[in-house]
Amino acid sequence: MGEVANKKSCLKLGKPLAKQEEFFCAKERFVAYGGARGGGKSWAARTKAVMLALAHSGIQILFLRRTLSSLRENHIYPLKKLLKNAAVYKSSTREFVFANESRIVLGYCSSEDDVLQYQGQGYDVIFMEEATQFSEFQYQALTESNRSSGLCKTDFEPRMYLTCNPGGVGHGWVKRLFIDRNYRQSEEEGDYRFIKSLVYDNDYLLKYSPGYVKALENLPKARRMAMLDGNWDVFDGQYFDEFNRDVHVIKPFVIPSHWRRFISIDYGLDMLACLWIALDDNGKAYVYKELYEKGLIISDAAKRIHTVNGDDEILMRFAPPDMWNRRQETGKSAADIFLENGLYFYKSNNNRVQGWYEMKEWLKPYSDEQGITTAKLVIFENCVNLIRTLPSLRFDEKNPNDVANEPHELTHAPDALRCFICSKASSSKGGGQMSEQSEGYESFLEFGV
Repeated sequence: MGEVANKKSCLKLGKPLAKQEEFFCAKERFVAYGGARGGGKSWAARTKAVMLALAHSGIQILFLRRTLSSLRENHIYPLKKLLKNAAVYKSSTREFVFANESRIVLGYCSSEDDVLQYQGQGYDVIFMEEATQFSEFQYQALTESNRSSGLCKTDFEPRMYLTCNPGGVGHGWVKRLFIDRNYRQSEEEGDYRFIKSLVYDNDYLLKYSPGYVKALENLPKARRMAMLDGNWDVFDGQYFDEFNRDVHVIKPFVIPSHWRRFISIDYGLDMLACLWIALDDNGKAYVYKELYEKGLIISDAAKRIHTVNGDDEILMRFAPPDMWNRRQETGKSAADIFLENGLYFYKSNNNRVQGWYEMKEWLKPYSDEQGITTAKLVIFENCVNLIRTLPSLRFDEKNPNDVANEPHELTHAPDALRCFICSKASSSKGGGQMSEQSEGYESFLEFGV
């Protein structure tokens, strides 16, 4: 592409890097760029917005950062300098107006509800700079405003452009859409594109700021993997930094018939997360199957568990203590209703912090007798939701010993796993006999499991 310039205004925008040029040419509905520090994200986003404004008369562009200070330093000042002879800046509305009636509106969303100010408005293009600093609610609200403005004078399909690094409150939804490519409802794979750019792709920084590159290389391991290597399975504030796909995710195999098998769940109308876990002769756990479905009443949830379970012979099933809370109007608990539908559950320990601590021990990598790095707990690659959510959990800011409960969608499968980790079954080698003090064990046997 070479030097980017506008012939009418002789506006020189600069020479893009190879990855930036790829970003400039991308026309998918949703395009994300970056994934690490030093990849030239801000310049690419700012320049792309200007190119669109110059190329499409009347186009309406919304350009967002999370805070006003970062918006001002990273974009308002540079754009005022760049566009001083090409567009008029209106400080009262923080917008650049071009001679061809195009607009670049600059905004910020420091609080969750700030995004609501854009509802009812139509923007042909929306840029989310540092998208992982935005919540999923804010992102979804912005998609409602990303529609044809009716003012663009060229044939243009609405788009959203995102720049991002691993970490932040929005890490989970960005990772799901652009890294895991796990789509829901009407989301279509062809609408999403991720362009990964690292500091090593930035010739300018390599030449003129070698100290910055060295600083990234000297970061603590977890942050270095995220900010230098662009690894989305690790990030600053990650609770389970032990997680490594190369260690904990394995290809499925046929579980030997003599291994003891267990089911562990986290249930709510918002989500049923059910995990099937097998213990080998040495007490190593294999999460080999999952059910992850929302909107199921208990009787339907029981049917789905029966169906997915098939012919597996399950030794015990575990659930959190709140399933034994009785409803005042019926006198029944969720555990009672599951039992009426043929599923008996053992009440697991609900010490959250201790459970998470124990899970970290199960995930801790070690070298086996053959020198292969593994862990006490591994996951079959078909358990996509556990693999997606477990490494995305963050520390709770109010209680750093605990896992953050938001975004809540990320907690269901890990909570189901924690129920198993906290059970008596996981504490005995090979899943041996349960303690005589295990509540409900004798009753469990009566149901012929």
